[in-house]
Parts: sequence; structure tokens; C-alpha cells
Amino acid sequence: MRIVAGQFRELTQGDLAFARQIGCAGITVNKPDFDSPAWVDFLQRQFRAAAGPRPPMRRWSAMDLILLRSAVEAHGLALECIEGVPANWLDKAMLGLPGAEEQIEDAKATIRAMGQAGIKVLGYNWIPDGVWRTAKAAHGRGGALVTGYDDALGQRVATGNLPARDDARMWANWERFITAVLPVAEEAGVKLSLHPDDPPVPVLDGVARIFRSEDAFARAMDFADSPMHGIAFCTGTFAEIGAGPMMRALRRFARAGRIHYVHLRSVSGALPRFAEAFIDEGNVDSVAVLRELLDAGFDGFVIDDHVPHLIDDTVWGHRGRAHATGHIAGILRALRSNPMGGPA
Repeated sequence: MRIVAGQFRELTQGDLAFARQIGCAGITVNKPDFDSPAWVDFLQRQFRAAAGPRPPMRRWSAMDLILLRSAVEAHGLALECIEGVPANWLDKAMLGLPGAEEQIEDAKATIRAMGQAGIKVLGYNWIPDGVWRTAKAAHGRGGALVTGYDDALGQRVATGNLPARDDARMWANWERFITAVLPVAEEAGVKLSLHPDDPPVPVLDGVARIFRSEDAFARAMDFADSPMHGIAFCTGTFAEIGAGPMMRALRRFARAGRIHYVHLRSVSGALPRFAEAFIDEGNVDSVAVLRELLDAGFDGFVIDDHVPHLIDDTVWGHRGRAHATGHIAGILRALRSNPMGGPA
């Protein structure tokens, strides 16, 4: 099991140095948009490459991914995973709209490019309208800023931005997608890792959220039963239902070898209302989670995921992530040195 720094939507040389300094073995990047000025600047500065105009991207090229991987490895880090593609690369496939087949073909090309670049894990979700929160500046411990969700408020929202889709339609769209791309992932040697819907409620804004429970993930793992298809297990999202259901799902899928990597974060409260919390408080027992993963022989990686925003912190949350990563590292060291859990 490895500790990794995650949730980088953009990268700087300082970010990579920071991840190495706090003891991480690698990083993940989150939905990188290589067309954005920040990514263009990062890759050009790293390699002093001349830039030429190019059309907006619908897929990643192997060369872009090789450049990214090389930049990360130059800091003694592994590029463990790319967590998701830009939202407008899969929205039609998720909703079953015209253009879905083209997006699926682009997804296949991206997976092949990742295999050529030696990037072994692609996280994905089936949430066309993203993570929902009804509060983004709630006050956590010591006045730290955290996000929260109240389903009584969330269910009032009806934007009309997306076509209504029920469970059956969303399942059918997902099954068409995974049936098409999984053979490509198997050939390319790229693991596809499914993240739960956050928040895990039945429907928001008229669109069903199908990956909201342990049973839903069992169905997905049975349908796409391959070592190259597994779970990006988010303790916080599963714990939004309750700590007990989260631990049951963790135990089931970890022991079955279906968890590729873990987002380790905590929440206070549970649906219909919860708030994100520091990793050392709330519903999630980090010691129990990491012990279960060790007992199951989990050989993937763990990232801290969302963190509260501390005083004078950066947008990415360097202070909050240093706290969370140190917490995870300390627990792992203690468990490995004393696996039976008795007095040290």
C-alpha cells in the first residue's frame, strides 16, 4: 500500500516537490485539461518545447501523457493514476445523447494512449452533473472551511440543464460504455476504477445516480468482471450513507480484490445532511479502514482526497493535505510495526 498526493487539477514544479517532501510515493492528477494555459505552461517549461496551435482536445495523445509522466518522475514520484477525463468528454455517453458513440471511441483512444504511456489506472465516474454540495463555506473545527450537503435543499433544484434520466436508462448507458471500453483497457493494461456518486442519493436534478450503494457496485463488478475493472473506493462518499455501510462495503470489495485505490476522508453526519470533516474526526475511523486494507492484502494506493481549508492555505490545500497525509502515514507505520494491534 502506497500513500499518494492527489486531486491536482493543474501542476507546478513546486507541487511535485511538495508531494515528495511530505513522503508521498506518487501523485494522481484530476481531469487534466491539457488545453488550459496552466497545463500548456507546465509542460512547455518542463521540456522547453515549442508550442504550436492545435484544435481543442477530445482525447489525450500518448505523447502528452508521456511528457506528463516524465515530469512527475523527474521528482522521484510515480504517476499512479489519472482520475477522470474532462466532463464534456463523456457527458453524451452518460446521458445517451447523440454523439455518445464518438465519445466512446475517443475514450478508447485515450485508454490506448495511457497504456502506451505506461499510466496504469484511469479513474472514472458516471455523474454527468458532478459532485453536489449545498454549502461550500461551512465552518468546521477551529473555523476551517468545509463543504456540506443538505438533501432537503438539493432536491429543490431543477435547472433543466440535463435531460431527465431514470435508473434503467443510466444503467443501460453505462453498460453500453463499459462493454465497449473494457476490452480495450484489458488489451492496453489500464485499470478502470469506478468512483461512487457523491452525494449517493437516488436522483438529483432529474438524473438518476446509479452508483450510490454497495449493491450497485456489486452489480457493476459482476457485469464487468475483470481485474482491469474495479473501484475507486471513497470512504467519505460511502460514509455519507453511514459508517457501518461504508465499512461493510470496504471489507467486501477489498477482500474480493476489486478496490484499485482509496480516497481516505471523513464526514460528520450522514444523509440527508452531512458535512466534510478533518480526517481525524467524523464518521470514518482511519485506523479501522487502513487495518482492513492491510488485512485484505490491498496493494493499491491511498490519497487524502478532499480536505478542509485551513487558515492561510492555498486553493489546492497544501496545509490541509500535509495534515491528512501525515495522519495516514502515522497510522500505517504503527499498524505495520504492530499488526496485531496490541501494546507497542
